[in-house]
Amino acid sequence: MQSNPRLRLGLTGGIGSGKSTLARLLQGMGADLIDADAISRACTESGGSAIHAIAETFGDAFITTDGALDRQRMREHVFAQPEARKVLERIVHPLVGGEIRRKTSLATASVVVFDIPLLVESPHWRPQLDRVLVVDCLPATQVRRVTLRSGWDLLTIEAVMRSQAARETRLAAADFVVFNDSDSIDNLQHLAQALANRFGL
Repeated sequence: MQSNPRLRLGLTGGIGSGKSTLARLLQGMGADLIDADAISRACTESGGSAIHAIAETFGDAFITTDGALDRQRMREHVFAQPEARKVLERIVHPLVGGEIRRKTSLATASVVVFDIPLLVESPHWRPQLDRVLVVDCLPATQVRRVTLRSGWDLLTIEAVMRSQAARETRLAAADFVVFNDSDSIDNLQHLAQALANRFGL
């Protein structure tokens, strides 16, 4: 991640925290945004750079008819067999890392926001960032938002939450914390503006 931005800001939070919405708001205020999740999804879409290796490793049953990763099948598989998650990550993470480095080299804003869901879980990230911003909310709020947004059942949501770092662990890793327990976009907009002012956007 060698580049010349003034501030490399890692942004993370649990599922349903509002992390990605905050990232887009900061982007709208002048930051460059590098979205690790979006890059990862691109790798596993039809024709993506990870598809061939996933098919070879897990079998064609994990690839949809249009040549993309069958996300639901893979989600169920890695929850049932935790070791499979590590195998998948060994395929996808190097590809994502390479694309993040490429995008970082092209960044021109004074603040570059790295939207990284597993920032705390993956120890190689922290040394490459200047500051870590955690978006926090109550666990019950996470469940409610994901239910409304994705229609997942409670067991699936709780399994995802367990697979992520504990709330206390994320907060302990933070240089800055945004508490986003309100469902008002105006409130998050206000918080984003305060951050933009602080970071000189």
